[in-house]
Amino acid sequence: MLDRFDGGRSRGAWEILSGDESWIYSFDPETKQQSAQWTPVGGAPPQKFRRERSVAKQMVAVFVARAGHVATIPLLQQRTVTGEWYATVCLPQVLEAVARRRPRTRNRGTLLHHENAPAHRSRVVMDFLAREHIQEVSHPSYSPDLAPCDFFVFPNVKRMMRGICYKSPEDAVKAFTELVEGLPDSAWAICWNKWFERMQLCIDTNGEYFEKL
Repeated sequence: MLDRFDGGRSRGAWEILSGDESWIYSFDPETKQQSAQWTPVGGAPPQKFRRERSVAKQMVAVFVARAGHVATIPLLQQRTVTGEWYATVCLPQVLEAVARRRPRTRNRGTLLHHENAPAHRSRVVMDFLAREHIQEVSHPSYSPDLAPCDFFVFPNVKRMMRGICYKSPEDAVKAFTELVEGLPDSAWAICWNKWFERMQLCIDTNGEYFEKL
């Protein structure tokens, strides 16, 4: 990918559509760092009651591009991702969202990047991508640090949602989507640059695990 897209500098990098799935919770407590408060010297720290993460949750599939958020597709009734759902429900909606953003070229030239989960590699998904003439971009196994949703979108947006109690998982998904859509262009530029930097770092370290960049 580094050579193909000139380290992320080529126009082709704008055609990559990257997606992944994650749970969105009705309530996720703040981290210790987020809930920290200043106290006067010698003063007693404020008493806090820690709430646990809500069991009410909704899984979503999120797809983003260099230009920003493309689509968030919720899985109904907390179902897990299957190849059938991915090929017949999720991807058609995602490609339609791409087509709306680019009415002249629609899905022509779109490149799909997703992890090598069994559902993503199923025959029904491969057949769908072949019919739609969608080419995949390779992704190394067990490498969430090389997926934009996993190292950038999910951690940053979920951090903004921590400590807020939503009435339902649907309300939480709506808030999540609005926050992703509200990220500035500069944030997506940073995300894509970091992605290619991480690829280079992975090569430089011979594939050894790294936590932060």
